[in-house]
Order: sequence, then structure tokens, then C-alpha cells
Amino acid sequence: MTSLDPTIYEFRPPRKAILTPLQLASFQESNTYKTVVAFIETLNEAVLSVKLTDECAESEGIKAILGILDKVEQLAVDTPPVNNEASRFGNPAFRTFYDKVSECSPSLHESLPHLPKDSIQEVSVYFNEAWGNRTRIDYGSGMELNFLCWLICLEKLGVIEQGDHRALVIRIFWRYIKVMRTLQSTYWLEPAGSHGVWGLDDYHFLPFLFGAAQLRGHKYLRPKSIHDPDVLEEYSKYYMYLACIQFINSIKTASLRWHSPMLDDISGVKTWDKVNSGMIKMYKAEVLGKLPVMQHFLFGSLLPYEGEEALSTEPALEEGDAHWGHAHAHTHTTDDKGGAGQAQVGWGDCCGIPVPSVFAAAAAEKKTRGFQLGGPAIRPVPFD
Repeated sequence: MTSLDPTIYEFRPPRKAILTPLQLASFQESNTYKTVVAFIETLNEAVLSVKLTDECAESEGIKAILGILDKVEQLAVDTPPVNNEASRFGNPAFRTFYDKVSECSPSLHESLPHLPKDSIQEVSVYFNEAWGNRTRIDYGSGMELNFLCWLICLEKLGVIEQGDHRALVIRIFWRYIKVMRTLQSTYWLEPAGSHGVWGLDDYHFLPFLFGAAQLRGHKYLRPKSIHDPDVLEEYSKYYMYLACIQFINSIKTASLRWHSPMLDDISGVKTWDKVNSGMIKMYKAEVLGKLPVMQHFLFGSLLPYEGEEALSTEPALEEGDAHWGHAHAHTHTTDDKGGAGQAQVGWGDCCGIPVPSVFAAAAAEKKTRGFQLGGPAIRPVPFD
């Protein structure tokens, strides 16, 4: 990715711009879409057959980002959850944590080497939104995408170097996932959407994509190995994919096929190469290609929107509303080509159905029955 010349660049705060299926289709043909996909593919290739414990070069920028992630986690430690035992939904203390991150964000970004001061307002928006939604106290693949976009911006501005891609995955991204697990378990963040990330995980997608790349060509481990507790115990410290499976097993009981049917289906694929390539295709289709996710995508000067503008005809929402901050397209109907016909996104398809935190469910079940609760079954999506 070519670094920009900040001296001739006009930065601006990111905003939402995708409201309709036609705008989404336009985005999928844009340079910004190609930039996001190319960045994911570059990171994917950088960790082929690489363990989490492998040595890798850490530039000044990488070390500074790790320091920022440490400070974010410390903010969570310093902001304990409030007593909210009567609810299985998000803990209100998350809003206090979110506000602390937003308040500290400018100074945190000032610690990054080579980052133009004029860019901080734009870049920090992606960073702030990477930890969850303040109003709904939830988290999903859209917030994970914000973190990825933050990294893209930092690379464009020269904070991240071309030789940093391996470290971005096995140091930076994996550290981010660990911080998010802390936030999810501390504040009982709700999954953003009624099906989590299509049965992969209640919250995340990318660690499975990058994790499959790590396992490509492994001499002994196969996709079906995720069902072997001894394999997970031995190898989860080396491979992101297996670590995610072990984490899911630690908070959910019963068979993987019941609470994570997609992961169960994928375990039947013969090779990690096919899993990895399938994950990339799935990410394009189920994250970058889905209106309920991409209507929240933020476009600024670094990741510009290049499609047609559209005016929303929906009434303004108050900040306390569950849908505040969203660019919804709720009532239109289209066919596959954007014409009249098939019903598209409605309130319940995006964020209108609160979903209890799996951590809250596990805690409640452990308290009443002495063991942890398996999550609700999720509709399988064909993978192979």
C-alpha cells in the first residue's frame, strides 16, 4: 500500500454513506473496497504457516500500537462493571469505558510515530468505534472491521511499514482480540445481530480467516482436529483458529454443531487451504457484501466513498434510541438486481433484536445449575 503525502492531503471526519443495495453494489466496485480486500489478503499471506509464538520484526509503529492496546485494556481494568445482575444484557459501565477511550484517543494517537496531527480526528473515529457501540452496548463484525480500517489508515500515513504485516496479525490483531475478550466478558457485550457472525463466533470473523492461513500446509493438523480436546490444549497457544475454538468451548457446553454449526460444518473440509480460501470468500459475501453491516461503514478522506449520494427519508432518531447512529434502510424492497420484489433489511435484521451476552447466559447457568450454558442454535450457512 502506497503511503500518502500528508502535506497535500485534506483530512475529514468519517461518515456513513451506504443506505441502499445499489449504493452497496457501487461500493463493491470501488477502490475503497479493493483497498480493504487487498489489505486482508496481504495480511493473510503474511501469516501462512506462521505461529503466534514465532519471532517477527517489530517496528517503532508496531511497538507504539501495542502500547496503545495495553492502555485501552487498562482503562477497562480501571472501569469495573456495575451491579447489573437482573439483566443478561450489556453492562452500563461500558459507556463509561467508551467515553474514557474517546477522551484519551487524541493523546494516544499523538504517541504514534509519523502520524500527522491533522489526521488524528479522522483516524481516531475508526479506533473509537472498534471497541463496540456505546448506545446498544454490543459488538460485532462491523466493529472488528473498524479496527482493520484503523490499521489501513495508519499504513497509508506511514505509521505502519511494509515489513510490519506479519506483526500486524500475530502481535497487533491478536492483542486486539484479547482486549476484546476482556471487554466482552467484563461488560457482557451483546452480539451485534441476531445470529452473531453466522455461527463462527458471537463476535469475531477475522481471527478464523487469519487462523486458517496459519494452519495451511500443516503436516498433522486437519480441520477436523478442532474436535480433539488434546489438540486444542496443546496447539491453541500457537494458532489463532484453535485458540478461538478453545475459547468458545470454555464458555459454551454441548456439541459444537448445536451452538456453532458453521464451525462444525467447516471441520469437515479436507484441507486448511480450502478453509482459508473459503473464509475470504465468505468475508466478502457476509461482511463486505451485507447491507446490515456495511450501512455502518465509515468513509473519510483516507477511505473515501465513491458512489452516488442518497438522502435518507427516515425520521431523525434521538441519541437514546436503540438505533441511534445508524444509517438504516428499513422499508424498501428489491430483487437481486435492486428492482422491486424481495424484501430487504428491516429493523430486526440489523440491530432491533437485543441478544443476551453469552457470558451473561453462562454466568446465570453456572450460578443456578453449576455448569455453563451452551448458546442458542444458529442457522447453518453452506460453506464448502
